[in-house]
Amino acid sequence: MTVLFLAAALAAQQPAVRDAGTINSLLASLRTADPAVCEMAGRTLTNQWGWSDGLGDEPMPEPMPTPIPTPMPMPFASGGANIAGPNVVHRGGMTLDAKVVTILRTALRDQSRCVRRIAARMVAREQVAWAASEFGALAKDADAGLREIGLLGLGELEDSRTISAMTNALGDRDVNVRAMAAWALGKLEDPGAIAPLGKALADVSPLVRRRAAWALGEIEDEAALSPLERALRDSDATVRRTAAWAMGEIENARAVPMLRTALTDSDAAVRRTAIWAVGQIEDASGVEVLAPLIKDPDARVRRMAVWALGEIESSRAVSVLAPAVRDGDRDVKLTALWALGQIEDRAGVDVIAPTLKDADADVRKMAAWALGQIEDSTAVRSLTPLLKDPEAAVRVIVAWALGEIESGSALPALEAARGDRSPAVRRAVQWAIRQIDDDRR
Repeated sequence: MTVLFLAAALAAQQPAVRDAGTINSLLASLRTADPAVCEMAGRTLTNQWGWSDGLGDEPMPEPMPTPIPTPMPMPFASGGANIAGPNVVHRGGMTLDAKVVTILRTALRDQSRCVRRIAARMVAREQVAWAASEFGALAKDADAGLREIGLLGLGELEDSRTISAMTNALGDRDVNVRAMAAWALGKLEDPGAIAPLGKALADVSPLVRRRAAWALGEIEDEAALSPLERALRDSDATVRRTAAWAMGEIENARAVPMLRTALTDSDAAVRRTAIWAVGQIEDASGVEVLAPLIKDPDARVRRMAVWALGEIESSRAVSVLAPAVRDGDRDVKLTALWALGQIEDRAGVDVIAPTLKDADADVRKMAAWALGQIEDSTAVRSLTPLLKDPEAAVRVIVAWALGEIESGSALPALEAARGDRSPAVRRAVQWAIRQIDDDRR
């Protein structure tokens, strides 16, 4: 773990302290470190120069549903729980000392694959004048490890003039070189790479096929849909999953019927990813293909399906979501209520209203939030009893929802709640009354 501490210490220092001696010491330590430890330390080091780690051994994002928003009416909610988001500061590239650059140039041919990768990332980030020619030469080297690093560097430079070198490398005899070539083509995001990447989807190696599918998703061009559809039938589940993810990245309605294959895949992770893709595309035709997934045996698949229906925001999804608000899985139920709120169709009121009596306070809150989103006056009768809910957080959301609906029929119940024991509820009630009064003027 000494290597990690050394890398962390280096990252914490001011730029002026990052001299050639320090870099040399770190790289020397990394050469003898466990590969996993070296990779972790390398990420710490390269991120300091603004490099975002988009190349792990599996350069593929994990598709997950957007987190369900906590329904918090903010105009009056001061004094409540404040949850601060992470303070993320992304540093831009920094000019390295000439001696450091020389060390890194030598390290491009280091015996350690991890050290070579770190050096390539840092050199590419600096965009030194010789980088393109150096990486190009490495990409043609007799040593497969150096060819891989050359392609890594070319990918990080993102220079479209290098597309032929990357394309040629898709036919390399070494699997890691072919995989890196596919990744580099994805970094270019050039439609000219679609045809060769499509051929790479037939590679003997699942790693290469997976990277090729990922790259097609990065290009985000409709022309990539046909080869990706074929990849949805790949023998390797991770390839099928990546192909489904790529279709979601492209966000073209043509992909929706193509994804039916993946939506019935035997692998639950593939089904979830295909559902995510349909949700990303946000086309109303997705409602029909997602409907069967509401009854999937895997709760995570069901949750993804109701999330996707919320993303699509079609009124046709209301009846499809009705069973989901009664699902035995709490997360599925909450997500279904969120989805109905997203859709904002008055037909959802009758579906949501029964859940206002749920034993789970979070379910009652989400139901009230959803009704507030829909803003239909028929929900007032169901909402007003919850101004006496035992949970103050529920009462706050109910008052907010009534204010959003802006129906005068809610005023008697709101007036009676002016003296609520909770300051947050009193503020919410006062805000709601003002909303309704302003609307009536």
